[in-house]
Amino acid sequence: MLQHQNQVINGIDTDVIVQRFSDRTLILVTQLGKVGNLIQASIPATAVLPPPPLVPEQLPPPPPAIQLTNLLGTAPSEHMQTLHSLYASQIATLMWISEPESALGLGKKAVVVGLALKKQAVEEEGLGESEKVTFRGIMGLVRDMLKQHPGV
Repeated sequence: MLQHQNQVINGIDTDVIVQRFSDRTLILVTQLGKVGNLIQASIPATAVLPPPPLVPEQLPPPPPAIQLTNLLGTAPSEHMQTLHSLYASQIATLMWISEPESALGLGKKAVVVGLALKKQAVEEEGLGESEKVTFRGIMGLVRDMLKQHPGV
């Protein structure tokens, strides 16, 4: 089942598309109308996921065992590459926490995250305030979409 939502986040038109497959889930986040950089997030079957946060607005921490693999494209800068890794890790964690446990004990499916984000002003170090607002807005949109249609 294909899910799609559009929302203006931090003044930028943002689309999120979720497509679930039997072996993985594809989540596209675009502010540019294209797929962008594709990153696959996977986790070993033995890894423990954090419990869902008690405060709905709080994000669960990505598990230390997460593995990110660049599948297609690259970020335009080192800063954006770090940001894309942060997005992919957090989106995958939200996906894994929203999935019902597999009765077969097969572990969590890989999550492929496509990111095409509009360039924002970068501060000297770390994330700029605008990037933080955009990140929180996109994570809220992804979390809401996954709550509406958990599992397959």
